[in-house]
Amino acid sequence: MRLRSGVFASSCLLVQALGVALFLRGFFPLPVRSVPRREARADAPAEPAPPGPGIVSNWTKIPPPLFKKVVIVLIDALRDDFVFGSKGKQFMPYTTQVVEKGTSYSFIAEAKPPTVTMPRIKALMTGSIPGFIDVVVNLNSPAVLDDNLIWQAKTAGKRIIFYGDDTWVKLFPKHFVEYDGTTSFFVSDFTEEEASLPNLLVVCGDHGMSETGSHGGSSAGEVHTPLLFISSAFGKRSAPLAQPEHVQQTDLASTLAIGLGLPISRNSVGNLILPVVGGKTMREQLRFVHLNGFQLSRLLQENTPAYGKDPGYEHFKIAEKSHGNWIKLYLEGNNSEILLNLGKKVLKQYLEALKTLSSSLSKQVAQYDMYSMMVGTVIIMEVLILLLLSIPKALSKQAEFEVLLSPLLFSLLFYLMCLMLCAVHVIVCTSAESLCYFCSMSWLTAVGVMMLISALMCGILSAIAKIFENYRLPPKNPVVSSYNWSETDVLILAGTIGHVLSLAASSFIEEEHQTWYFLINTLCLVLCQELCRNNFLLKECDPQHSTNVKQTFDSIGESSECKNIDIPAASSSKLGKASSSSEFIKRSDKWISLATPWIILICCRLLRSLNQTGVQWAHRPDFGHWLTSSEHKSELSFLAAVSLLMIFFLVQRRCSLVSKIAMALGLLGVYSYRAAIGNVTFPWQYGGKDISKGITEARFVYVFVLGIVFTGTKDLLKSQVISADSNMKSTGLWEVYSGLVLLAALLFRPHNLPVLVFCLLIQTMMTKYIWIPLKFDAAQITIMHYWFGQAFFYFQGNSNGIATVDISAGFVGLDSYVEIPAIFLTAFATYAGPFLWAIHLLCYLSSEVSRNSAAVGHGCFCYALMRSIPVAVYVVLVTGLRYHLFIWSVFSPKLLYEGVHVFITAVVCMFFTAIDQNHSHKVQD
Repeated sequence: MRLRSGVFASSCLLVQALGVALFLRGFFPLPVRSVPRREARADAPAEPAPPGPGIVSNWTKIPPPLFKKVVIVLIDALRDDFVFGSKGKQFMPYTTQVVEKGTSYSFIAEAKPPTVTMPRIKALMTGSIPGFIDVVVNLNSPAVLDDNLIWQAKTAGKRIIFYGDDTWVKLFPKHFVEYDGTTSFFVSDFTEEEASLPNLLVVCGDHGMSETGSHGGSSAGEVHTPLLFISSAFGKRSAPLAQPEHVQQTDLASTLAIGLGLPISRNSVGNLILPVVGGKTMREQLRFVHLNGFQLSRLLQENTPAYGKDPGYEHFKIAEKSHGNWIKLYLEGNNSEILLNLGKKVLKQYLEALKTLSSSLSKQVAQYDMYSMMVGTVIIMEVLILLLLSIPKALSKQAEFEVLLSPLLFSLLFYLMCLMLCAVHVIVCTSAESLCYFCSMSWLTAVGVMMLISALMCGILSAIAKIFENYRLPPKNPVVSSYNWSETDVLILAGTIGHVLSLAASSFIEEEHQTWYFLINTLCLVLCQELCRNNFLLKECDPQHSTNVKQTFDSIGESSECKNIDIPAASSSKLGKASSSSEFIKRSDKWISLATPWIILICCRLLRSLNQTGVQWAHRPDFGHWLTSSEHKSELSFLAAVSLLMIFFLVQRRCSLVSKIAMALGLLGVYSYRAAIGNVTFPWQYGGKDISKGITEARFVYVFVLGIVFTGTKDLLKSQVISADSNMKSTGLWEVYSGLVLLAALLFRPHNLPVLVFCLLIQTMMTKYIWIPLKFDAAQITIMHYWFGQAFFYFQGNSNGIATVDISAGFVGLDSYVEIPAIFLTAFATYAGPFLWAIHLLCYLSSEVSRNSAAVGHGCFCYALMRSIPVAVYVVLVTGLRYHLFIWSVFSPKLLYEGVHVFITAVVCMFFTAIDQNHSHKVQD
């Protein structure tokens, strides 16, 4: 079977996407789990049995509640220094006064990354540590099915009332007797009852904030939140407040369960915060910590086969035995100091056991599914190796090669590998101590994956055999010289290798934007050198010498299939291209061509000042912050209006008349939408009285986006099926691209519209004054598009941290959360830079009539290869660094970005292949 380069690359990328998905499923571990909530037993263990006959404890039930009512005030993104210290006195003076002089206990609760709302609410109410992958579903909060404090309170018949963020209503549906999850509420007055039990007020935050006002990472400001317990049951503070003690955020669920007389959630890994119950008798305190230890030890038994050897379990059993001795003395009526000292000793033993048990359970969250990870890694690496071995054929003039499926699928090697892999699968799945996702799949699916791995390996071995066979055979047309590498080729190779190697360091990942900024700046300087040489230096060369060298390179191009030949052979050599480039460029355009790299450098420098990103300099003010401040709304409005006009000017030149009108109205709708939600203003608009959600205006723009894309798709279908008209095809592609530009303009924040303008401007200038005059081949142009696409990803203000994802784009034009549109809009807004540069690449390669018809296939293959290399290397690096200190704060978010980028690139390559399908008959053997 003969495959074209584009089809082969798209197929490989889809297979690699499967491997990435399997690796992600194994890399992000599931938290420890007990039995399902509906099977959870509410019976509490009795006190430890005292030694000796005839003495039995009479405390076998759950302790009675310590507080009649508990009010939880959870403030989103409340940092600890907003309550404690000088900032607390400035911003929350009453709360600070209560902390320093009132009846309260103060702590600093440490949250685990990711520091976003939904996982942190789960941690507070269940006491468990949510998996890192919960950040992905943070937009759509599913109901909590695990045992949790809210469910236990409802089961016990307590009335639960909620006001605030509707995330709670989604997480705990049908749990509240009264709730308002959308509107703010104001308390005008209150009365306090002469109650038998005191009430408890808990003030806390779900997570903190970084210095730049974002969250999602693991900086001190993001993970440290205040935790205050305020109640008349506590003694009034007599001494000044010392530094608050650090506790875990998961400790709140256990503490509130004890305070309300409820069973501790079975999945909780938290410890009782002892000072909250420190005013109770010694017997009550020992009872509380025993219940906590029993729950943790039971959770450990259900998740660890060798739980008996765990230090925490051993410490708990020792403390439990000492507790029984204490109970014996207590029931015998011993009230001496010996009983008090022994009680303190037992309490200390329990606290140490709780700490060790909690640590053991928390570490299990980082237990990776290595089998699933290894299977995914094998698939990813096999695809990369196959792509690398296929470069000579994929980038040849024909851009296609023969794939012999029958010999591969019916060979003895294939069946032996399948049998071996199935045997390994059986051994691993029957001997694994923990549940493996790949083992839980059906046998039919697992065997299919094994066959896929075997087929890829056979294909790799076959490709290697052909390469050695070709080396042994003498060439039919010997050449006098090998391919001459230009400065651009050297930079492309060195830059690709350098970027991949930089992924092994956490600092380079945090500041990856600096790598791409450096690469595109260096590329501009190299292009400037190429332009100067072609316009000045080579004019003085000996014409006869140039002709002889040109003929030599022409013979190389005609005889070698390993070189990317997508332009006529008469201009395939570097010197040949140089000698003809001066004829191609008009004399009036020569100086513009020479100035183009410097103009691009200026544009890139301006874009770097627009959005500070990364970690090291993110706290510094940038031009974007200046524009988005309320006192500069008029400047932002002017900039947005000028940017939209520039977008229309740069896009409309190749559109049909209907699309031009639609584009103009759509861009006007974009400005109207931003004015409706209060980002910008019209000259006649005063104040913010007309601010709305802008749903009507956004949907108005969506109509024109769909109209333009539909018009372009119609032209593409006509050119593909009916007329095979290259002009119609080029126009259709450009109109699809224009529709996507309009969509990006709608989703971008107003201060980011210049990013879109500079993107279009750089594409226009490089097309006319660099790529066409210098006659770069498709591989070089593809890599340049890929580099600029990566740079514009960071120019938008994105980073490798979750906190920079603009989730507001997923709600543009929607009055409520709708999963599929929200995911699409958020992904498109985040990856708009790489996506628009990829589509522009397709438009450019399809419109160049002087190029070989295989150029689109070459571009598709190179684009897939450029995406495959970093993701394949990165999964290997992440596997080796899985116990690194910054694995959850730096490496894991980057892994999510890489995974999503692979899926988006696979979609792009499929679009390349669909557009390239009518070229197969033009390719000559």
